[in-house]
Amino acid sequence: MPLQNRVTPTGNIIATPHRGLFTGNRGIIHDPATRTLLKKRWSTPAWLTCVLEFRGQRRKVMGGRSWTELFFLDEATAFAAGHRPCFFCRRDDANRFRAAWEAGNCRGDVLASEIDAVLHHERLASGKTLHPLPMTIEKLPDGAMVQDGEDSFLITQGRALKWSPAGYTAAERALDHAMLLTPPSTVRAFAAGYRPVLHPSVGL
Repeated sequence: MPLQNRVTPTGNIIATPHRGLFTGNRGIIHDPATRTLLKKRWSTPAWLTCVLEFRGQRRKVMGGRSWTELFFLDEATAFAAGHRPCFFCRRDDANRFRAAWEAGNCRGDVLASEIDAVLHHERLASGKTLHPLPMTIEKLPDGAMVQDGEDSFLITQGRALKWSPAGYTAAERALDHAMLLTPPSTVRAFAAGYRPVLHPSVGL
């Protein structure tokens, strides 16, 4: 039985046997005795995206009273849910994202906590709403994700790909009611040059 630890683009946490490219956390939100989630879905506004293995070590999932290991299909999924790169295990990526975030949002010398505060007010899983599209879908920067009904879609090279826990497939319908899912400040960072890691199924 898979653990409930896989994050969807909307920020929900589900159980699935499919593996992801990244791990991350929102603080401690599990009971180590049962390895199940608590009712809360975050304990800190710093929602991180981390590497699966750091310095040759892998963590035991939900094995102690440390941060709760969550998993993501790819970095675009993590960003859509409202996470950002970790400054400890992904320092270079985190610095690149901060530089792009500053450029895209016309701000300088921001702290990670300041980015976290903005994201906490923008992400759907914090209890906020979806955002209007800032431009047509085909002009969104690579890595942005939109929501149309119950489905999430990745935008890459002007095309929409439907998300699933296993990967992406071509969109089979028009996205007539799409709304922006990725936090707007993150989309502006993508437009300023940050390129999130995408699942290999994007190339299929």
